[in-house]
Amino acid sequence: MRYVIIRDDDTNALTPVDCLEKLYRPFLERGFPVNLATIPNVRTDVKTPGGEYEGFLRAGKTAPGAATLPIGSNSNLVAYLKENPEYRIVHHGWQHDYFEFDRSDAAEIARRLDAGRAEFRKAGLGAPRTFVAPYDKLSREAIQEVAKRFRVLSTGWYELRRLPATWWPPYLIKRATDRPHWRVNGTVLLTHPGCLLSCQRPYAQMLESIRNTVAQQRLTVLVTHWWEYFRNGTPDVEFINILHETAEFLESDPEVRVISFDDVIDSGVELN
Repeated sequence: MRYVIIRDDDTNALTPVDCLEKLYRPFLERGFPVNLATIPNVRTDVKTPGGEYEGFLRAGKTAPGAATLPIGSNSNLVAYLKENPEYRIVHHGWQHDYFEFDRSDAAEIARRLDAGRAEFRKAGLGAPRTFVAPYDKLSREAIQEVAKRFRVLSTGWYELRRLPATWWPPYLIKRATDRPHWRVNGTVLLTHPGCLLSCQRPYAQMLESIRNTVAQQRLTVLVTHWWEYFRNGTPDVEFINILHETAEFLESDPEVRVISFDDVIDSGVELN
């Protein structure tokens, strides 16, 4: 058996319900869990290094003048997520500042993590057990604070210089055995093969690339971003169709099971 986790990044208080519904209804109807990496208190003025507003702001609703918006401020979105339990909430940063967890101040990191958890609880969305850092960037101090609070860390890669020294032996074993995923002291550390579902990739080759990757790994984390399907507020029909064809592929292969991050914790899923 091979396993696939769908991870969609950047859901926040400005995310239109219609966007998620259009993208993921075929997944929900199949009973597939969709893991939404959700920003607990999004900043409404986050910009890329190039000076543009982040895509999840350009594709979302207009901010009502507030500097930050907690996830619970969008009651329609919260109600929709609760009505569809196949959506699984993942803790995605704090306000999604640029590289906000690539810092050395452990106390500030802890404050942001705890404040984010409080916002999820206040919204009635529980306390997620999986963490995703904005831009997949974490300092050594951030990794330590995350490991204290979460059972799963999902990121793109790990670097020796950013890991606590006590983690080096299992990390070196992981590297030597070419394993994408590993565990340290009860924390599951997952990697992903890049954003295979992205508007930056060739559409004609996207589904085949997904098929090949899933066939080669015991567990694959498929990462995408809801706002890429609605760039400038316009649905990209071709790209949305590829996402839906991915759902069809995952359903058609009897050797593939779509799971959540929580399933990795609770069901003892074999990682490699």
